[in-house]
Amino acid sequence: MSKEDKIVFCTGGGCTAKLGAGVLSRILEKLPRGEKDPDLLVGYDSRDDAAVYRITDDIALVQTVDFFPPMVDDPYTFGQIAATNALSDVYAMGGEVKTALNLVCFPEDMDLNVLGEILRGGAEKVAEAGGSLAGGHSIADSGVKYGLSVTGLVDPHRMYTNDTGMPGDKLVLTKALGVGLLCTANRVGEASPEEMEAAIRSMTTLNKTAAELSRKYRVHAATDVTGFSFLGHLHEMMGGKLSCVIHANVVPVLPGAERAADAFLYTAAGQRNRNHTGPFVQFENVSFAMEEVLFDPQTSGGLLLAVDPADAAALEQELRAAGLPASIVGEILPKQEIEIAVTDK
Repeated sequence: MSKEDKIVFCTGGGCTAKLGAGVLSRILEKLPRGEKDPDLLVGYDSRDDAAVYRITDDIALVQTVDFFPPMVDDPYTFGQIAATNALSDVYAMGGEVKTALNLVCFPEDMDLNVLGEILRGGAEKVAEAGGSLAGGHSIADSGVKYGLSVTGLVDPHRMYTNDTGMPGDKLVLTKALGVGLLCTANRVGEASPEEMEAAIRSMTTLNKTAAELSRKYRVHAATDVTGFSFLGHLHEMMGGKLSCVIHANVVPVLPGAERAADAFLYTAAGQRNRNHTGPFVQFENVSFAMEEVLFDPQTSGGLLLAVDPADAAALEQELRAAGLPASIVGEILPKQEIEIAVTDK
């Protein structure tokens, strides 16, 4: 695609465009609940990654939706990233992708070839996930936005939720952090081509393999790390009833992300994450740059799994053998005064 066809207004794209967790919580608290449906196993009140609705004793629907503005210049790559990100929520619930619907906002005066490339990138990722692209919806808008509404299936007895970890569980992260910092650095010409290539490779890697491998082990809880940051999603996993320790030195980080943080190339969304989750976190001898990485909003991030301690090392090894930069990054503890302790060892 020529330079003229590139999307050049990708400011605040990806999961950095999300509303902050604090704002959302205040809004959702005021919504009418209605009568409880016993077949709605997971709804928005749980702060989980997707909704789960039981159809039979052995089959439940997983439903999710995600879309956002561009965070990279190339439309095809943007389509791949947005689709990979939307599909991830199904994997975070332990499910399998079945169908997807396109969600498109696009300016009427923009070259339709750009839209075609976005949709091509998204369609390829849906196919890679084993799903069927079944339609969609589009509106004319002043800016470009794209994503998917995704439906999957899961066995209700084997689904993952995000706040059912147990003391002693090891925390396994399947992708490296830092894509928000690197996309910001790239917009101002401060990320190398090699650094952006690594970030894009991470954002376009489906969590399908990680999810499939995880099902062979005793996983007690799971989430995917996206716009609310590693620490924000970890805070949701603790559910107000658990604590944890994170070893910052073994957290996988993309090349160049810490350097971008040292150069203050972070996002407003990252600072919202710090404001919302920071009161629950205590750092011990952790660099400012690493703090920023842990608060960095991730677009199409990895899975964060709470794994039985007897299974964690084997899962970590199998994930790495599959080419994923997975690492055991910490451990869940009984509830402590400090919810999340982050150390440099």
